[in-house]
Amino acid sequence: MVVAYPNAMAFEQPLPKSLSPSRLADFQVCPRRYQHASVERIPQPASYASAKGRFVHYIFEQLMKLDAPERTIDAAQRFVEPARRQILTPQVREEIGLDDANEARLLAETQVILERYFILEDPRTVTSEGIEMRIATSVDDTPLFGILDRLDRDPDGDLVIVDYKTGALPNRDYDSQTFANAELYAVLCEQKFGERPARIRLLYVAHGEAIERRVSEPVIRARASAATTAWTKIKRYYADGEFPATPSKNACRFCSFTDLCRAQGVPVPPR
Repeated sequence: MVVAYPNAMAFEQPLPKSLSPSRLADFQVCPRRYQHASVERIPQPASYASAKGRFVHYIFEQLMKLDAPERTIDAAQRFVEPARRQILTPQVREEIGLDDANEARLLAETQVILERYFILEDPRTVTSEGIEMRIATSVDDTPLFGILDRLDRDPDGDLVIVDYKTGALPNRDYDSQTFANAELYAVLCEQKFGERPARIRLLYVAHGEAIERRVSEPVIRARASAATTAWTKIKRYYADGEFPATPSKNACRFCSFTDLCRAQGVPVPPR
């Protein structure tokens, strides 16, 4: 179902300068979600899951900035306290209702993640081309931007995109969706550095498991085409002053804007 505004509106905010893999995913799920998040820039409150993800990513980022021999579990644990100061701000604590019990839960889950990560890989053996690497480029007049968790160089000399995941393991019947964001990162890397990553490695650190996929020409061309098509639509919707809503049980399940959409007359399905 596609739902439009009764009357098109003009946007006071400028169109975003680029399209990231996550914002592309927002748009593909529901253009109205993209409008609220990226055009109108309506703040989205943190959740326990998003705060934990940022908390763990911060620790891994600081760990990987160390010289390789220093990347031990003891070193990782020393970044827990800085993560509390940097990530668990008063605003975040309020938004997720982080009381003493929930903070103790977060710290305990982080400890399990660190222990499982160090079984999953030995960071002292990792050769990385970049940590939290910011990449901006353009493909067929579509401005793209992304931040890579890691871009590694494997023993064979190939580039490998590495992404930390703190959530649940995916259903392997839907690998196309699971790897979609990272495959667009492969497009960015090839365009920016003139070298296509050979593999994508997703580290599900809460479970101590990794899943990998080789990067293929047809797939990354399809990802680039999808981004270009989306950007064309984004510009058209922006000029028209109208981003349609495409409500569905899956699209609306974890969306922060369901109350706003209901107020606008969008038939949001019950959760």
